[in-house]
Amino acid sequence: MSTYAEIVGWGKHVPSRVLSNEELRRIVDTTDEWIRTRTGISERRIAGPKDTASSMATKAALQAIEVADLSPGKIDLVIVATSTPDYVFPATASIVQDAIGASSAGAMDINVACSGFVYALSVGSNFITSGNYRNVLVIGADTLSRLLDYGDRSTCVLFGDGAGAVILRATEKPTGMLSFVLGSDGSGVDLLYVPGVGGSNPATPENIQPKPHFVKMNGNEVYRFAVGAIVKATQQAVKNAGLTMDDVELVIPHQANARIIASAAKSLKLPPEKVFVNVERYGNTSAASVAIALCEVIEQGLVREGDHIVLVAFGGGLSWAAAVFQWGIPALVPQVAWWKNLAHHFRGQEAAAKSLAKRASRKLHR
Repeated sequence: MSTYAEIVGWGKHVPSRVLSNEELRRIVDTTDEWIRTRTGISERRIAGPKDTASSMATKAALQAIEVADLSPGKIDLVIVATSTPDYVFPATASIVQDAIGASSAGAMDINVACSGFVYALSVGSNFITSGNYRNVLVIGADTLSRLLDYGDRSTCVLFGDGAGAVILRATEKPTGMLSFVLGSDGSGVDLLYVPGVGGSNPATPENIQPKPHFVKMNGNEVYRFAVGAIVKATQQAVKNAGLTMDDVELVIPHQANARIIASAAKSLKLPPEKVFVNVERYGNTSAASVAIALCEVIEQGLVREGDHIVLVAFGGGLSWAAAVFQWGIPALVPQVAWWKNLAHHFRGQEAAAKSLAKRASRKLHR
């Protein structure tokens, strides 16, 4: 009997701080019209002083666990896709694993920039279809605002922060993840990257002065790459799933730029109602982008049992990824009652407190 990986839980978290185009106009030489016409973005969420990739990932994960009605102790693996980890090491996934109480789970990070969540889904799905694991938590989380030069309008207007998570569960139903396409072109590394501070550009006073720790991007080249990557990856993933574009009910692309999405949709001959877009409210949240959009699609009741959905992303690397899955849940899980959300919040706070207590205890006994 074949095993498939089905999405049974989902959750998202974005910071409360909203940065509008009007506010950006006071910071950098730009206007609301300039940003909207070139990107489609109206506002984005910005991490607060206490927000980190792990804290946002934890909040999204707890929601997904609640929806899946799953004990954290039954999670076999935690995968966090992020380009902005809390630390160089350990993995952000290890921090999340501890915070949610998934004491039996392995944990690892994946860094493929904005393509990370779809890459992570492919990894989690394969752990399940191979028969090794039954429940895998997959998260996309980024705080790109921490890597932005707010004097550079070509990048600072684009990015926001957030996290999205799903629970993959083993099932014998022929549904769930049907195909994946993963790609990379390392010759384009310097088209979208953070030059430092890494092993090739260590943290010396001389290196830090030119601001190498900020995002650098060749916008025109990335635009041209992105449209082609979305189109080719989508077509290949659909073909690999044994389907045609006519069989696809919805495409959820990486939310980087509304013009990129529109151009790709036109090439794929997709009507607007078959392409989900929320970039106007969040901007580009990197690895969290597709995850947050997927959560909103589910929450808004835009998927029905049997629907074929394409997730497709592109990012630094240069990288690209697409996945096709078939929605298998007969009816959407109702919105979690307010009292469950409250209980969920306190469980998260309790887990975080226990984690901090353990770390403090270790320091005292060193």
